Amino acid sequence: QVQLVESGGGLAQAGGSLRLSCAASGRTSSIYAMAWFRQAPGKEREFVATINWSAGRGFYADSVKGRFTISRDNAKNTVYLQMNSLKPEDTAVYYCAAGSYPVVVQGSYNYWGRGTQVTVSS
Repeated sequence: QVQLVESGGGLAQAGGSLRLSCAASGRTSSIYAMAWFRQAPGKEREFVATINWSAGRGFYADSVKGRFTISRDNAKNTVYLQMNSLKPEDTAVYYCAAGSYPVVVQGSYNYWGRGTQVTVSS
C-alpha cells in the first residue's frame, strides 16, 4: 500500500502563486508515476499534470501548460506542483495520485490522496 498526503493549498489572488506538495509513504518502490488532478465545484475531476518518477519528465493539461510545473524529489518521495499566474478558474480541490504509468487517465492510478483546497480570488 502507498499513502499520499497533500499539503500547500490555500487562498491566492489571481496572478499569484502556490506550491503543492504530496508526500508518499509505504510501498513507494511500486511508484513509477505521480500526478495531480483537480475537481472544481460541480465539475468532474480532471487531469492537471503527471511525472515519470525516474526520468522526471512532466506532461501537462493544456489549461495549465506554461503556468504549472510538476517536479519530484526522489529522496523525499515527494512530488510538487508549482502553480504560477493563477486564475480564478484554477479554484478546485487538488488531488495527488500514484501509479505505474504517467498518463492522463484517472483509472490508471492506484493510490490517491485526500486532496487540498486551492482557492484563487479575482
